[in-house]
Amino acid sequence: MVMALVAQQPAAAQQDQAVPQELVTSLSSDIVSIQSNFTGTEIVIFGQISDDLKASHPDAKYDLAITVEGPGQDITTRRKDRFLGVWINRHYETFQNVPSFYAAATTRSVSELAHRDVLDDNAIGLYHLNLPISGHSNVPVNDRDDFRKAFLELRQQEGLYSERPGAIQFLTRTMFRTTVPLPANIPVGAYKVRSYLFEDGSLLSRQEAQLYVGKVGFEQVTFNLSRNYPFFYGLLAVILAVCTGWLAGVIFRRD
Repeated sequence: MVMALVAQQPAAAQQDQAVPQELVTSLSSDIVSIQSNFTGTEIVIFGQISDDLKASHPDAKYDLAITVEGPGQDITTRRKDRFLGVWINRHYETFQNVPSFYAAATTRSVSELAHRDVLDDNAIGLYHLNLPISGHSNVPVNDRDDFRKAFLELRQQEGLYSERPGAIQFLTRTMFRTTVPLPANIPVGAYKVRSYLFEDGSLLSRQEAQLYVGKVGFEQVTFNLSRNYPFFYGLLAVILAVCTGWLAGVIFRRD
């Protein structure tokens, strides 16, 4: 049995509800530029818990979770089975408006942060993501958990999904820091960076910041051209291929 993923057009992101602030977070950069030599990078997220909060609850146990979520996409997971000795796609499942990129960094194991309902409501951790499926699914109900697990495994293999317990470090009693790796194949678009503060298992505060990943220079021009004017993009690609072949023939022509 073989699983594969197919990405489709982005869908609209959902809005979040505000939670009273008891922490402050910031990004090392709120813009990531992708050029032709882009091989991946990482962003640094740092912040501080309120001194007043620490002073008023000196014995409380605090935990942090930080998630980075990319724009929504419809992504299809396909399963290949043998039929008459040939591997073919027998079943598929389309997950609608799921994050194109997702990374979670926490102070400890996700399951130890809070009750499962809190983690589900805030999509903290890979196994607490809401992964709605298309109404056109042809997958038997008993097999849907397998498709969900395969989807998460494939996204992790591609470097687009990750969960890193213990990745948030406290530099002082109130200041913390973590890094989030961004792979070379990261999708472009607007990202949401959410920070969560827990006190003895209860969600105390949440903060959200924006991160934009985009192409620059010639890459941006060709990207926009392929999306908005596919005919002219294809025509330009053919012209460039012909010119390149002609130039190579001139350079390496034998007299």
